[in-house]
Amino acid sequence: MNAPVDQQGITGTADRAMICTADHRASSAGLAILRAGGSAADAAVAANAVLAVVAPHRCGLGGDLFALVHDRPGPPAALNASGRAGSGADAAALRAEGRRRMPVRHDLRSVTVPGCVDGWLALHARHGRTPLAEVLKSAVLHAERGFTASPGLVAACRDAPDGDGLAWPARPGEQVKRPGIARALRAVVADGRAGFYQGEFGDGLLRMGRGLYAPSDLAEPCAEWVPALGVRAFGHDVWTAPPNSPGHVLLAALAVAAGLDLPDPADPGWAHLLAESVLAASDGGGEADAAALLRPERIDALRAAIDPARHWRRRGTVQSGDAACVCVVDDRGMSIALQQSNGTGLGSLLFEPGTGINLHNRGAGFTLAPGSAAEYGPRRRPPHTLVPVVATRPDGTFRAVLGCAGGGVQPQVDLQILVRLLRGAAAEDALAAPRWRLAGGLGPFEAPQGNTPIRLDLQAGAPDAWARHLPRYGHLVRAAAEDEEFGEAHLIEAGPGGGLRGDGPCPFTLPRVR
Repeated sequence: MNAPVDQQGITGTADRAMICTADHRASSAGLAILRAGGSAADAAVAANAVLAVVAPHRCGLGGDLFALVHDRPGPPAALNASGRAGSGADAAALRAEGRRRMPVRHDLRSVTVPGCVDGWLALHARHGRTPLAEVLKSAVLHAERGFTASPGLVAACRDAPDGDGLAWPARPGEQVKRPGIARALRAVVADGRAGFYQGEFGDGLLRMGRGLYAPSDLAEPCAEWVPALGVRAFGHDVWTAPPNSPGHVLLAALAVAAGLDLPDPADPGWAHLLAESVLAASDGGGEADAAALLRPERIDALRAAIDPARHWRRRGTVQSGDAACVCVVDDRGMSIALQQSNGTGLGSLLFEPGTGINLHNRGAGFTLAPGSAAEYGPRRRPPHTLVPVVATRPDGTFRAVLGCAGGGVQPQVDLQILVRLLRGAAAEDALAAPRWRLAGGLGPFEAPQGNTPIRLDLQAGAPDAWARHLPRYGHLVRAAAEDEEFGEAHLIEAGPGGGLRGDGPCPFTLPRVR
């Protein structure tokens, strides 16, 4: 495919189908499934499985998954495949150790039951058209025969213990094999979820936990289909997953921004008003109140509180993290936005010893505050950072799928992309445009109320007027380095006259058969 390269990656067009991931091997696996007549869900699972093998620093079988699937006019279906804390979870015990925050790494209490495999199986059961053995075949082959280590994997593995019968790669380009992951994938093909959760991996997790998990914790599927949350904004309906996803922050910010008098994006007022919309949307509420947080009267109140000329100083934290995003549209009109993550990098830096699967640290998102809705406790789901997005036109037809990596910045990045896109920008321009991000606090998964002023970082290439004039609005502004993360995004949109246009690191397309 001949396509221009822009700041985010490659722009592609297609008549029939498209897949976009962060790795050409994953995109290739998904495209092969689409060519063979598989569904968007089949392709998304195939691509995600390859990413779980070749990019364990971004996602994996030991992590969680969220997805939105749109296959008919109207709202998409949302899949929550995030795991729960073990039956032995005990916040009081952690407090008795003198802890004020959840452990982040090297502690199994930050590991909830991984939901990724349950998510794959739920997607395949409802929307699959290709046998699971074919869907997972490419991932199995990469694990058994080996793959080339990327610079990101090498950097992430410097502090990781050896496991799965191998030493981690010391330099990019080295060949890596993951025989334990290959066995786990083959067990899923042969025996479904029992092959994973009651197989070698599940048995190893129970032994590691020493009572933290009960067999019943692994026997209950993590994945469940739930109604998507949505708002009308900029002439479209925008949908995402409900809590424990923070998608309601994005939706509330969109609804607030849609009623503001937004100037041109080059104007510093554009960045100011959108940043204030995110900050306003982030205030208050618990996960049980997601629908209430989107009530029109609350949106109106948040909008009325925004000063077009002045930043409302807040203190707090913004979570960071890594994720893998897969966006797919197939030739029958099914679209999917899938996000999968270990939490931060390789996650907890703990590995199930039999398979070598690295375990996520999503449990670090819990709080130890007694009585909090997010308090660490048995069978509870932690707050998450994954925000898959689908946009539909007023008649319910598909407009776009969007996914973004970057932890707590996902609602911020999604907001900036969507506002540009839904106001008429081309997909490649919406993704390539320089961004701002809110930063501050103590780091990933720290206390939700910190004492650090929230800062507005500006991506390299941001308009000069942003840097010059945003401090006059009261923002603490920092020009960020070129290599700092501002959310790696993937986007596929359908044009009004048909055809697909996508942008991201590795979009692969299926042309029309003539």
